[in-house]
Amino acid sequence: MAPQPIRRFTGVIPPVVTPRAADGSIDTHSLARVTKHLLEGGVHGLFVLGSSGEVPYLTSDERELVVTTIAGVNAGEVPLIVGASEQTTNRVIEEGRKMVGLGADALVVTSPFYALTDAQETDTHFRSIHAALDVPLFAYDVPVRTNYKLPLNLLIQLGRDQVIAGVKDSSGDDVSFRQLALAARGIDNFSIFTGHEVVVDGALLGGADGVVPGLGNVDPAGYRRLFDAAAAGDFATAAAEQDRLADVFNIVYTPTPGRVSGGAAGLGAFKTALMLMGVIDTNIMSAPMVSLNDAETAAIRTILERNGLI
Repeated sequence: MAPQPIRRFTGVIPPVVTPRAADGSIDTHSLARVTKHLLEGGVHGLFVLGSSGEVPYLTSDERELVVTTIAGVNAGEVPLIVGASEQTTNRVIEEGRKMVGLGADALVVTSPFYALTDAQETDTHFRSIHAALDVPLFAYDVPVRTNYKLPLNLLIQLGRDQVIAGVKDSSGDDVSFRQLALAARGIDNFSIFTGHEVVVDGALLGGADGVVPGLGNVDPAGYRRLFDAAAAGDFATAAAEQDRLADVFNIVYTPTPGRVSGGAAGLGAFKTALMLMGVIDTNIMSAPMVSLNDAETAAIRTILERNGLI
């Protein structure tokens, strides 16, 4: 029997939301409570400055404040994986170096965006960042934000060459995800994470090493139970937990279409749920996003109540 590949990163690693106070400033007290809520829920790591953290809306000073606040609460308990989200290579290196200095144990990096690029330039992009920064590097496949789907052969070659430590897949393409998981088998220190919330059991069955669920902010313990059941080979229990989480995920459909943007609807639902649970103080969004209103909040309360979260 062939030896199992080594995996440094596995499990449930939620993308931490960024609470704001009523005046729009970063609410560090609420952020500390979110971090404790996630750690108490049994997460295996924390993904900071991701899409769910509203990273493109944060100023440089706000990004630093978020990372230092979470790092202080975490105190090395679980790996701190931080997004270095900038448009092009040298900007990513500059941002990544800063985040490592603030406590990042690993970095998450997209392909170049805004800049028009191709596979060859993207390959050089990741290799240059890896050469400049001596930390594990995850490729973030999120074409809805970059307008570029990372090619399978590129990711696998970067993994084999130990340029990247894995992939955070938010492409929404389940076929390519399964192909990636299959191709990644046998590569040491190359972890595949799904960004899905509602088909995590299927992703784990197909070989995913873990999950980065935005909904994990709301119910980290539920995703930990799902992951543990799948790891034990009990996929009936994993599916039952996934069914419950799929119902919780209905909170993202409560905002009134056309009143808020698609991004504000999903992230606003997570924040509103956390507010109702007493974890954060407000559901204020980063400008210019609109916060959820009283009627939408009431609908979220109903979903949380029937799932035992409040």
